[in-house]
Amino acid sequence: MEKFYIEGGRPISGTVTPSGNKNEALPVLAATLLTDEPVTLKNVPRIADIEVMIQLLASLGVDITEHDRNTITFHAKDLRGGQLDPKLCALIRASILLAGPVLARMGEVVLAPPGGDVIGRRRLDTHFQALSALGTTLDLGKDFILKSPASGLKGAEIFLDEQSVTATENAIMAAVLARGTTVLENSACEPHVQGLCRLLVSMGASIEGIGTHRLRITGVDKLHGATYRISSDYLEVGSFLGLAAVTGGALTINDVNVRDMRMIRLVFRKLGIEYEYTDDNTLYLPPNQNLEIRPEILGAIPQISDAPWPQFPTDLMAIAIVTATQCKGTCIFFEKMYDGRLFFVDPLVSMGAQVILCDPHRVVVVGPSKLYGTELRSPDVRAGMAMVIAALVAEGKSEINNIRQIDRGYEAIERKLQALGATIERRPE
Repeated sequence: MEKFYIEGGRPISGTVTPSGNKNEALPVLAATLLTDEPVTLKNVPRIADIEVMIQLLASLGVDITEHDRNTITFHAKDLRGGQLDPKLCALIRASILLAGPVLARMGEVVLAPPGGDVIGRRRLDTHFQALSALGTTLDLGKDFILKSPASGLKGAEIFLDEQSVTATENAIMAAVLARGTTVLENSACEPHVQGLCRLLVSMGASIEGIGTHRLRITGVDKLHGATYRISSDYLEVGSFLGLAAVTGGALTINDVNVRDMRMIRLVFRKLGIEYEYTDDNTLYLPPNQNLEIRPEILGAIPQISDAPWPQFPTDLMAIAIVTATQCKGTCIFFEKMYDGRLFFVDPLVSMGAQVILCDPHRVVVVGPSKLYGTELRSPDVRAGMAMVIAALVAEGKSEINNIRQIDRGYEAIERKLQALGATIERRPE
């Protein structure tokens, strides 16, 4: 086990390029199972969750060739078995994403319940609702045993009971090789869902309505190989924006998809943070931001809420909360999607933050607060990064334990931060 040693109080400045989007890379890796031809993926983030997914693919017989650290070819020519390693499944939530493509290619899959972040109740019902509508028979005991009929999966009209990202992705991957047409309504449309669809179209899939909550998928007999570049991670962009703003630094971020940042920009403006675009994909955050929370019309205390895309992403709530501790004024944060995500604020209070946990879904932040270094523990990917930000703005030294959680979502984060002037070291616990 390893930990981060951090000394705070220095501005984070310079130029940084975000890694590939973790939430796009995971389903895209799963989608390489849908063809017996090679699929080359570029800008693959080499993070802990991706390494586990690569091991799962290898265990199914996928031939994997690394051209460089972030460019990998996957060749699923001769798949073996549909039994997934339960120990690997328990390490990541994304193991559930293999259900759809393995079913479509092999007709049967056996997988253990997935692992991942402990951030409250995380349903799997929507996955099984969608796969069942396509003809899958389910045996949901200790392991999940899923089988398609002898004639294969068949297209259907499906209305999802929630806009689940991973359930939408599973349904898409199963439907692209199903007989007939599938209409998927109330589907998720996050940028990473769109990225998966773009890859599949480049492989020969027929998908209409990309970027909307209604997808029309016409099944094809076979998909072919492709080369695809994974988009940059807008969640990492948001994390660096918050960090630079609260430490007073100037930051240039390359390879930014402007469309992915629209709601994020509106939320950061509520916190008194402004940035500009110097070209089509380069973002510049000036130093010494105002950091004053803007009241709503008639002086009401502003509220920042998360919701499915295109609303503010739940994965940036922890980042926004830490950022707000350094802003003048009061703000309410309403975490609608997970009932355990906000419990990370207790360590912030121990550092000196004025944060009131009203209930599992709401906190009130009053700032600015002077933070002081302490010993911390990362509970999940995003809260872990939020604690890194808090430690870098705090006075004194901090230790962050359980940093594997941070490594699951951020590639070589300490090296990126060191290049920006941060005092951070990775050491054994």
